Amino acid sequence: MVGAPKIQEAVEARDALAGALTAAGIQLPAMDVRTPWPETDDEDAGRATRHALIYLGVCSAPVALALAAVIVKGTTR
Repeated sequence: MVGAPKIQEAVEARDALAGALTAAGIQLPAMDVRTPWPETDDEDAGRATRHALIYLGVCSAPVALALAAVIVKGTTR
């Protein structure tokens, strides 16, 4: 599969982020992995440096505020 290592890296990062958010009492409604390149077998220059993207979806204002609070708390340590 084209980009498989980058996709696996993104899946692991998504899972780590989801675990950290869950531990902080925050759940985003959608977190999935997307690739910024076509799913083909064609190799092109620079593909090795591309990263799969973690889509965080949309969230309500209360979830956004909770996420912001956790981030601020983490930066004051």
